Amino acid sequence: MPEIDSPPQRILIIRLSAIGDVIMASGLIPGLRKAYPNARIAWLTESANADLLRHNPHLDQVYLWPRSRWRQLRRERRYRAFVREAFDLIRSLRVERFDWVIDLQGLLKSGVWAWLSGGRRRIGLGSREGSQFLMTEVIDRRVDDLRIGKEYRMLAETLTGQTDTFELDIAVSEDDRKGARELLESAGVTGAYAVVCPFTTRPQKHWFDERWAELSVRVAGERRLAIVMLGGPADKARAEIIARQTPGLINLAGRTSLGQCAAIIEKARLSIGVDTGLTHLGIALGAPTVAIFGSTRPYLDTGRATARVLYERFECSPCRRRPTCGGTFDCMRLHTVDKVFGAAIELLEKRS
Repeated sequence: MPEIDSPPQRILIIRLSAIGDVIMASGLIPGLRKAYPNARIAWLTESANADLLRHNPHLDQVYLWPRSRWRQLRRERRYRAFVREAFDLIRSLRVERFDWVIDLQGLLKSGVWAWLSGGRRRIGLGSREGSQFLMTEVIDRRVDDLRIGKEYRMLAETLTGQTDTFELDIAVSEDDRKGARELLESAGVTGAYAVVCPFTTRPQKHWFDERWAELSVRVAGERRLAIVMLGGPADKARAEIIARQTPGLINLAGRTSLGQCAAIIEKARLSIGVDTGLTHLGIALGAPTVAIFGSTRPYLDTGRATARVLYERFECSPCRRRPTCGGTFDCMRLHTVDKVFGAAIELLEKRS
């Protein structure tokens, strides 16, 4: 357990991926900043997540692991360039002489980076895959808490000795706001709009395409909101399927940077999504958000009056990566269009 009576002067946070976890782990930043106001606080993440962190005024430095680029260099057998870049990143970390290195991911890849950083105290959250042997302390990540970011919240309290300092901390840049406005205007969106975020990593976490289409048409018609669909490049094929079923839908999947996505969500009148990073982003940015959960249930308490979780517990839930329903995904089927629409209307009326 870190010694709270010996304040660290330099802290490195490591959470390499994924988008949703980086967003929820960002709640650790305010607590560390409040407890150690004079400390230099840095974060190491994959390049794809840069937009979530590099504009944060509470971070002194964001280090980027260009994982995709290094994979490409190895594929092209450009080993000299790969080794040079790897040594440059390692050197830039080690020169900081970090007092604390906090590995929030707890995997071998993050543990190796914690060890390579040369940090004096290496604190692992639920370290496994052998990374536990690279830490000086390991803190159990299992915690019985229904609040968003539960394990990171627990760690913040452990490291700072303070409670109620955990708050998701994502900053949006003016450049991304400007780019988002231009993109929306070019798509014909000049007034109020709602955002839908249908895409996630596993099929058992998905809602159903025809329900997204029906819900979008209903929100647009009854609340007079343009409907903007967001997603990444890998979601473009499924986005086209949903768009073809939904008259008037503005399909921006794969057309924005992550920072522009954040800017679009930040100004949305309403955001509706499944268990995906963009849904968590809506909560972090204070947008009225409806989260549709089924096989996973990362939290039930969002910590915000502007967000609501829809979740119905089955005997088999949350099944996470091991569904037993044979592909019927009954937990998600229980969320009818009427139910989701009703939750959305409640948030809209509460905001107004």
